[in-house]
Amino acid sequence: MSLVTAQKLSEQFKGKPISEVLAALTLNYQNIAFSTSFGQEDQVLTDIIFRNNINTKVFTLDTGRLFNETYETFDKTIKRYKKEIQNYFPDKTRIEDLLTKKGPFSFYESVENRKECCFIRKVEPLQRALKGKEIWITGLRSGQSAGRENLPLFQWDETYQLIKYNPLTEWSLEEVIEYLKQNNVPYNPMHDKGFVSIGCAPCTRAIQPGEDIRAGRWWWEDSKKECGLHENK
Repeated sequence: MSLVTAQKLSEQFKGKPISEVLAALTLNYQNIAFSTSFGQEDQVLTDIIFRNNINTKVFTLDTGRLFNETYETFDKTIKRYKKEIQNYFPDKTRIEDLLTKKGPFSFYESVENRKECCFIRKVEPLQRALKGKEIWITGLRSGQSAGRENLPLFQWDETYQLIKYNPLTEWSLEEVIEYLKQNNVPYNPMHDKGFVSIGCAPCTRAIQPGEDIRAGRWWWEDSKKECGLHENK
C-alpha cells in the first residue's frame, strides 16, 4: 500500500455512504481498526460500525487521566451496542518512572515534557494497537483545525505505514450533532458544556465562543495543538 493507493481509494469512494465504504473495505483488507476516544465524531462512527455489524476492530486508548464523563460514555456505549471495545493502557513501568522522576504535572512545565507524557500515554499504546493493521479509521474532520483543513478521505500515514480512512472529513460539526440526535447515540455530556475536543482531564478546558475547536487542548501552549497521534495533519 502507498500514497497512490490512498488517492485511488479517495476517488473510488468519494460521495459513497460510510457504511457502504466500510463494508467494501472489509472485503479487500483483513486488518482494519477504528480508534475511538468517545468524542462526538467517534460516536457517529461507532454507531455506524456497530449498527451495521461491520467486521472491524474498535479500540480506545485509556491514558489513565480521562474525565469521568468519558468513562461513563464508554460504559453507555458498550451497554447500548453490546459490542467489545478493546482498551489499551500505557506501559506501567514507563508511567511509574515518569511520575517518580517528574511528578504528576510535568506536562505544564514545557512542551517537551508534555509531548513526553503524550507519547507514553497515547502514542506508544497506539503503536501497539495499530501493529499489523492495513486501514486505520479515524473520526477526524477537516473543520477541526487549520492543520486539518485539506484532510483527504483516504491518506497514507508514513508514521504507521498504513492507510487512514477519514469518513467524516467533509462533515460539519452541526451534521455530527444532528446525527447523534436523530439516532439517539450516547455522547459525552461535556460537549454540552463547551468542551468540543475532549482529551485528558488536566489538559482539556471548555472553549469560548469564537475560539478555535482545538483551543481547549493544552491551552497553556502556543505551539501546534497535536499530541502525536496525527502528526501529519
